[in-house]
Amino acid sequence: MGTRQYVIRKIVQAFVTLLAILIFNFFLFRVWSPGDPVSFLTRGQGFNLSLEERAAVIEEYGLDKSTWGQFTEYMKDTFTGKLGVSSFYQGESVMAIFFRFLTPTLLLVGISTMISMVVGIWMGIRSGWRRGSKFDRGSMFFSLILYSMPEFWLGMLLLMLFSSQLGWFPVGGRVSTNVSSMGTLEYFTDVAEHLFLPVLTLALGYLGEFYLLMRSSLLDVLGEDYITTARAKGVLERNVLNRHAVRNALLPTVTLIALSFGYVIGGAITVEVVFSYQGLGLLTYTAIVAKDYWLLQGLFLFFSLAVIAFNLVSDLVYAYLDPRVREA
Repeated sequence: MGTRQYVIRKIVQAFVTLLAILIFNFFLFRVWSPGDPVSFLTRGQGFNLSLEERAAVIEEYGLDKSTWGQFTEYMKDTFTGKLGVSSFYQGESVMAIFFRFLTPTLLLVGISTMISMVVGIWMGIRSGWRRGSKFDRGSMFFSLILYSMPEFWLGMLLLMLFSSQLGWFPVGGRVSTNVSSMGTLEYFTDVAEHLFLPVLTLALGYLGEFYLLMRSSLLDVLGEDYITTARAKGVLERNVLNRHAVRNALLPTVTLIALSFGYVIGGAITVEVVFSYQGLGLLTYTAIVAKDYWLLQGLFLFFSLAVIAFNLVSDLVYAYLDPRVREA
């Protein structure tokens, strides 16, 4: 299969997946969600509305149409970027709310993913290359503990230690309340202080995943015939590692990296809730508690789109790095 056919096939698969997500998203909040949609839209006050007010709300949101009519309207609005308005945020558009909370989440999860990726891959390479060494045993023990530890629990431990006991960092939030009186340098310092503990929590939580995958992949590659051949030709061990082993061992890690960036959009709900960090994770929790019908639907769609998009990117990059994939 040629490169062009492979790319077209992956794009078609991504489009079909997106279509399935849109259909599921529609029925999830209209058919299987508990409660009355009108109650969702009025934050639990729907049963106190008069019959006339209730009818007006139903007509305003198109809930008086048939299921098919609502579905066609939903598809048209989705592709035109009209995702409805939030009841919790008093009529503000879902799109505007999403972009307002997106930047803090990109900072939090993006920085933590980059740190865990770089450190985890480096540890995996060194551990796999020197299997059985003290570093290998120690890093394996450390990584398995972090990998099995719930992120919200780790976050609470760090919060109690560094905020409650030592007082080194703020107990929560994204910025301080007196942000309006800060200068530029003070503002960035304040943002960094609020970011430190959530970033540390997520970086430690993701570290074990990158480490274990890189170490396992490198050990598999070191057993291949071309590594033995390179050593038999007298290639320096450093070159065997850098030019042959690591380059091929990184291939499975590419998929994990791309998918990790896909989850950046979704944020980390539990960590943002623990640290009261105003990002998409905390926004999702707020929408669930408030039963914000349209905001939940929009967030679910955004998160799904991010995973689909980065999964497509990982497929294309993986095929570029490993031509055997295109030939499969």
